[in-house]
Amino acid sequence: MLPKILTIPHMVAETAKRRPGAIAIEEGSHKLSYGELDNLRMQAARALMALGISPGDRVAIWAPNCWEWIVATIGLHTAGAALVPINTRMKGQEAADIIKRSGTKVLFVVGDFLGTNYLSMLDGLDLGSLKHKILLRGDAPGTLGWDEFLAKGDEVSLADAQARMDSVTPDTLSDLMFTSGTTGRSKGVMTSHGQNLRTFAAWAERVTLGPDDRYLIVNPFFHSFGYKAGWLAALMQGATVLPHAVFDADAVLRRIAEEKISFLPGAPTVYLSLLAHPKLKDYDISSLRVAVTGAATIPPALVKRMWEELGLKVVVTAYGLTECCGCATVCVPDSDAETIATTSGSAIDGIELRCVDAENKPVPTGEAGEIVIRGFNVMQGYFEDEAATEEAIDTEGWLHTGDVGVLDERGNLRITDRLKDMFIVGGFNCYPAEIENLMAPHPAIAQVAVVGVPDERMGEVGCAFAILKPGHSLTEAELIAWCRANMSNYKVPRHVRILNTFPLNASGKVLKRELRDGFKPA
Repeated sequence: MLPKILTIPHMVAETAKRRPGAIAIEEGSHKLSYGELDNLRMQAARALMALGISPGDRVAIWAPNCWEWIVATIGLHTAGAALVPINTRMKGQEAADIIKRSGTKVLFVVGDFLGTNYLSMLDGLDLGSLKHKILLRGDAPGTLGWDEFLAKGDEVSLADAQARMDSVTPDTLSDLMFTSGTTGRSKGVMTSHGQNLRTFAAWAERVTLGPDDRYLIVNPFFHSFGYKAGWLAALMQGATVLPHAVFDADAVLRRIAEEKISFLPGAPTVYLSLLAHPKLKDYDISSLRVAVTGAATIPPALVKRMWEELGLKVVVTAYGLTECCGCATVCVPDSDAETIATTSGSAIDGIELRCVDAENKPVPTGEAGEIVIRGFNVMQGYFEDEAATEEAIDTEGWLHTGDVGVLDERGNLRITDRLKDMFIVGGFNCYPAEIENLMAPHPAIAQVAVVGVPDERMGEVGCAFAILKPGHSLTEAELIAWCRANMSNYKVPRHVRILNTFPLNASGKVLKRELRDGFKPA
C-alpha cells in the first residue's frame, strides 16, 4: 500500500499509524515497534538539525547492517538530507573520496567491524566538508556516541522537525549512491523519495512481501538490494526487519529456525551455501516462504532445489541497476523453473523496457540488443557529472544500461552479455577499469588488464593479467595479498597471470576477450 505522500518519512509515519504495536525491527533482544521507530526517527531528525543539517545536505553511513543504520537513514530523510551509503568493504582512501566528493557533512560510522577500525582508516585523509562523526556503537575520541547524538535532538522542537519533514517532497533527493564506472572513478547516482517508493511498492507486490513476513536482510544496507529492496520495502509493507551483518550459512540457518524467518532474498551464492551445509536437515526452516535472487545466471536445477530442499513457496529473479533505483524487472511468482532460472522476469508496472541495436532502434523479439529502460525509476542523473548523465540517458529519456539482453514473446528479459567489461562477484558489480586503476601503483607492475572469468561458487571472479617492469618479479600470491590490502575484498582478483605481452588490436587496445577466452584455471 503506497503512502498518500510519496516521501520516506511520511511513509514510515503512516505505517506507524496503521501498525503502531507491530515489531518493525528485531535484532537479537532489541525490538522496536513501529510506534517506537517513528519516535526515534523524529528524535534523530531533530538531532541532525541541531548539528546544522539543512535540506539538501548529504549524510553518509559507513557501517554494517544494524537497527541504528535504519534509524539514522529515516532520521536524515526527515531532516531533508540525502543518504550517502558507503560500502563496508572499502578502504580508507576509497571512503574518503566519496565523503569528500559528495560534500558529506555528517558521517555515521562504527568503530571495529571484522577486525577493521573504520575511523583509523580515515586518519590523515582529506574529508572535505565533513563536520561530525557519530559512532553508532561504542565510543571513540572525536566522535559523538549514539545516545549522545540522540540527546541533542532535545535542542530542536518537535514542531520545527515536523515542519522540516513536511518540506520534503516526492522529488526531494533521497540518496546519492556511488557506483563504479568503466572510467575507473565511481559516480554518484541521484534518486528521489517518490521514485524509490513507487519502484519498491511495485517490487513488493510482485514478490508478495506482506505485513506478516519476517525479513532476514543479509544483503548489505549500503547496496540497493539490502536498503531499497530490503528494509525500505519491508517498512512500506509493515513487515518485521531482522538485520544480519555477516553472512554465515550456519548462523543464517539457525536464525531461520529460531526466529521463524519467512523472507530471505540474496545472491545465488546465499542459497548454494545453505544447500551445501552438512547439517541443513537438522534445522527447522519450514517458516521460509520467499526467495528473491538475481545478479547471476541461475541453473534451473538450483531453483528446483530451493523449492524442494529449502521448502520455499516463492522463488523469483529480478534485474536492476543503481541507475534505475535498483529494480527494473521481476518474475511473477507462479513462473516455471525454466523462466525463473533463465530470465529476470518482466518490467514492473509503469516501466518501459526495450532491447535496441547500435542505432537505438528496437530489435525484434528474440534478438539480442542493449537493454534500455524508461520510466519513473530512471535516476535524476549522476552527481555533478553532466557529461556522464547525457551519455547514460538519451534525449528520449532512455537509460542505456550497457547490458545486452533478449526479450521473449511474454516480455521476460534474458541477460546475455555486457557491452561493458563489468563482471559480478557474489552479487557485487566489479569494473575492470576501476580495479586496474587501484592496481596501477604497485611498484612491480608495468601494465595490468582485469577480466571476469567463470567460477563455480561465485559465478564470476576477477583475473588480473599483468606485465611486470624490467628487473621485477612477483608471484600470484604476493599480488593478491597486495590487492587485499588496497581494495575492497570483492574487487580483489582471485587469479593472476604474468605475461610478457598483451594481445592488442590495431589501435593498441588490449583485446580482453582473447585474455578471457585463453584463461585456464591453475
